[in-house]
Amino acid sequence: MTASTCSDFEKQMKGWSLTTAEILYRMPDHRSILQSYVWQDYDLAPRFPRLKEFLDFWERNLDGPLHSVRVAHASIIKPSEFRNVDAEWRLH
Repeated sequence: MTASTCSDFEKQMKGWSLTTAEILYRMPDHRSILQSYVWQDYDLAPRFPRLKEFLDFWERNLDGPLHSVRVAHASIIKPSEFRNVDAEWRLH
């Protein structure tokens, strides 16, 4: 198990959930044309600090102005679903 996998698991145990955002933005040279970008990371609902950080970065550093953002999130593991296993069986 890599360090990043462990970190993602720990985040899930603390209430972070997989968040996907579809970002529509205007092309820098052709403002009437919309382009789509999909962003995905673990984030905390309902405030979404990681997504807000990314959108702030976008507005500061990229030329394509944002049009709209659609957000979806799902908890993959909830703390109540995690339990220790009391037994182990081995075959051969």
